[in-house]
Amino acid sequence: MKRQLILEDGTIFLGEAFGSDKENYGEVVFNTGMTGYQEILSDPSYCGQIVTLTYPLIGNYGINRDDFETITPFINGFVVKEFCDFPSNWRSEYTIDEYFKMKNIPGIAGVDTRKLTRIIRMHGTLKGAIVSADANPEEVISRLKGAELPTNQVQVVSTKTAYPSPGRGHRVVLVDFGMKHGILRELNKRNCDIVVVPHNVTADEVLQLNPDGIMLSNGPGDPKDVPEAIEMIKGILGKVPLFGICLGHQLFALACGADSEKMKFGHRGSNHPVKELSTGKVDITSQNHGYTVKEDSIKDTELEVTHVALNDGTVEGLKHKQAPAFTVQYHPEASPGPEDANGLFDQFLNLMIEANKKEGVL
Repeated sequence: MKRQLILEDGTIFLGEAFGSDKENYGEVVFNTGMTGYQEILSDPSYCGQIVTLTYPLIGNYGINRDDFETITPFINGFVVKEFCDFPSNWRSEYTIDEYFKMKNIPGIAGVDTRKLTRIIRMHGTLKGAIVSADANPEEVISRLKGAELPTNQVQVVSTKTAYPSPGRGHRVVLVDFGMKHGILRELNKRNCDIVVVPHNVTADEVLQLNPDGIMLSNGPGDPKDVPEAIEMIKGILGKVPLFGICLGHQLFALACGADSEKMKFGHRGSNHPVKELSTGKVDITSQNHGYTVKEDSIKDTELEVTHVALNDGTVEGLKHKQAPAFTVQYHPEASPGPEDANGLFDQFLNLMIEANKKEGVL
């Protein structure tokens, strides 16, 4: 069965349908990773987006039970050059077509994804729709031009109630803005006693849990759409060690008086080089974000830039000059991607140990 991908600029791609028959629209973005499609499709930071994969063959090792980054995927569609009907891997339980049918996600194959990526790189991210082959393109384009992208993605993907992930070590309150399971796994590896809390938790509610450290997770959308989180961070800053990733990094910057802006097409992939300014060390990182902290907004704050992206010079890491708090724009938990920066979780653990020593706990 044929299907169309239609962009708001009038570009039309005709391809082969897979997954659900549902018609869907969203912001069309691209990911440059050569593997890890299961982690990508289940990353809550893609909430409401149509994801294009630049690697040409997708689904060749199937879908398994272990590689999900959340239980429920939140993407609005998948665009690929070719999907595999007969995966070959001992862990495979479903084809990508079967899984998308189960989760009511539409996909389109047979698309020149390199051409689509070039369009996005030239014009920036565009709204798009995956529709049937007989849909009227002019009507679809008109709807796309008038459509507003959602601003409540964090509310959609965040947990609604707090829950524990018990351990014997340091108590970490993990604020869920669209948390990837990889973050939870890394904290569990370090035997942390974790309490996951919703995005709209207050500073008082966090501090009442008596944490040794606070983790701000990744998540979708514009950080300015989550003002309650910015106020929460202001209320906890300096009281407990803090570590933020991706959206958590942006929210931390806003809470400290810096500003953020939307990028032309964002960073999405598993091969982005990032330089640590203090050592000159370069890590290859996994990234997924469409917003960035504006470097010129940092100079009048208590923040210091710690990492920069080598491809475009954007801010990739911050630390507070007075408080025990640091954040990064990339994903040290990877999943998918390299684990070069995994030691940041140990850095967070050391911050908690030092804070407890000062308080005479250890």
